[in-house]
Amino acid sequence: MKRIAVFTSGGDSPGMNACIRAVVRTAVYHGIEVYGIMRGYSGMIKGEFVKLDSASVANTIQKGGTILKSARSQKFQTKEGRQEAFDQLVNHGIDGLVAIGGNGTFTGATIFEQEFGIPTVGAPGTIDNDLYGTDYTIGYDTAVNTALEAIDKIRDTADSHDRCFFVEVMGRDSGYIAIPCAIGGGAEIVMIPETQMSTEAVIDTLQSSWKRSKTSFLVVVAEGDEEGNAHAVAQQVKAAIPQLDTRVTIIGHIQRGGSPSAADRMLASQIGIACVEGLMNGMRNVMAGIVDRKLVYTPFTDTINKKKMINQSFMRMVEILSV
Repeated sequence: MKRIAVFTSGGDSPGMNACIRAVVRTAVYHGIEVYGIMRGYSGMIKGEFVKLDSASVANTIQKGGTILKSARSQKFQTKEGRQEAFDQLVNHGIDGLVAIGGNGTFTGATIFEQEFGIPTVGAPGTIDNDLYGTDYTIGYDTAVNTALEAIDKIRDTADSHDRCFFVEVMGRDSGYIAIPCAIGGGAEIVMIPETQMSTEAVIDTLQSSWKRSKTSFLVVVAEGDEEGNAHAVAQQVKAAIPQLDTRVTIIGHIQRGGSPSAADRMLASQIGIACVEGLMNGMRNVMAGIVDRKLVYTPFTDTINKKKMINQSFMRMVEILSV
């Protein structure tokens, strides 16, 4: 392993730059040349390669987003596009890849390795924390704290005006952001894709609390909940309880941005080192992660196909603490 390349793909997450920094400096430490590929698979096809050294990643560990940019590439989903990407890697003498991203990134890397034999080690870069093979993903801790800070402010307004706020957080397929926000923010209800909480059950809970003279409420809704988004749920609740003053807040993409927390900087740095040393040790098509505080390498096939389950005791915590 004499020359490697690192890229970020899919949605950005706080801590990606810390991971890039760790990859670059670990490669330099071991005497390996390292290139950054701009804009993910799209840049790989176009040959957007930039040689990196320790100075290239100075003063980046605290920055949100990704200095290598990110983009989705439909062309890489074709055999012709992957052939062009492979040709660019050959032209630049790349022996292995570090891919920072999520399921889509690792799916592309798996197909790429099967067709062309380029080894890849992945770093779990997504705020959703939904990847099997690691307790936490890079950016998750920061995203939760960003959302929780907003929820704390919303709670003040809800209490001041006797309102019911429906707060939508990110989580298309997972409630990992919604649950700690609900518990930490003192929400009465949390709606996530992993559980079947009907709008009728939400209405019953709010009506029961209203009868007990409770006048302000907070309902946290993951964007991928089976009952719909926060607006859809709020409309149904308002129709059933017209006396309830309802409002909807969608926290949105601010959850992806901002300076990474200390936890995310540590995690990203640890995983970045593990990715480079994994390539050096002959690993391919695996994701580096931390499980029970131990470094593990999980095959991409497991990361992509196995479901990371929500701890159901957290749902019970929401129920108990909302009384």
